[in-house]
Amino acid sequence: MSRRTRRRFGRAGFYLLMALIVLYAVFPFYWAIVSSFKPGSEMFRIDFFPPPNLANYYAVFAEQPFGRNIVNSLIVASAVVVLSLALGLLAAFALGRIRFRGRSLLLFTILGVSMFPQVAVLSGMFELVRALGLYNRLPSLILSYLIFTLPFTVWVLTTFIRALPKELEEAAIVDGAKPLTIVTRVFLPLLGPALSTTGLLAFIAAWNEFLFALTFTLSGEQRTVPVAIALISGASAYELPWGNIMAASVMVTVPLIVLVLIFQRRIVSGLTAGAVKG
Repeated sequence: MSRRTRRRFGRAGFYLLMALIVLYAVFPFYWAIVSSFKPGSEMFRIDFFPPPNLANYYAVFAEQPFGRNIVNSLIVASAVVVLSLALGLLAAFALGRIRFRGRSLLLFTILGVSMFPQVAVLSGMFELVRALGLYNRLPSLILSYLIFTLPFTVWVLTTFIRALPKELEEAAIVDGAKPLTIVTRVFLPLLGPALSTTGLLAFIAAWNEFLFALTFTLSGEQRTVPVAIALISGASAYELPWGNIMAASVMVTVPLIVLVLIFQRRIVSGLTAGAVKG
């Protein structure tokens, strides 16, 4: 077999593998969209291109305060992103630029906190939320979500700040800039890819979180979309409104896809920046 033939087979195998990966990743979402257009009587009939039927989408908003749930998720996820980036940036500056005893231990401790499963801290967080009077209120979700978004943000931003040239900071100090000015005026414009990557990942994590949202909210007006979808029920356990569930799932997934497509270049540059130093 010649080298050209082997190259063609290798290229064909590569494209086939990529096609299988794309099919594996995209087909479930495509099937959710298809199912969201089907009425209950046709839900389990195979039809790859059904005629658009928005009855399930209307039913989701008519049978529960789903619009309010979407707004709750937006408020909570946006607040988590803002707080994670603000606190994470300040902490990353201290950990990345200021030398003090125990800095590495503190950094690994911060990373280790994010490795604990949510169930392990659920009871303690519940007592804290109840003691602060935040039960069944959105601030309880913002506070609890920072547990798993803030450590990751601090770790990633610390890595980026360490990679920035020290000459920039030294020049700012010579000009009389204070640490807060250095962070906001010198480092912040250079951390766009890192902030976009960590902010989007924090938003996705807060948007999809289920356990804390289920535990710390009680009324339908305070629930977020994952809990609202999970609590969609039919007349019995054997008659779940799958069309409504699929329609709600599509509506809460599309915003994440749009965000990823918008910030795609910044995400790639943020994930690859600092990987090679030289």
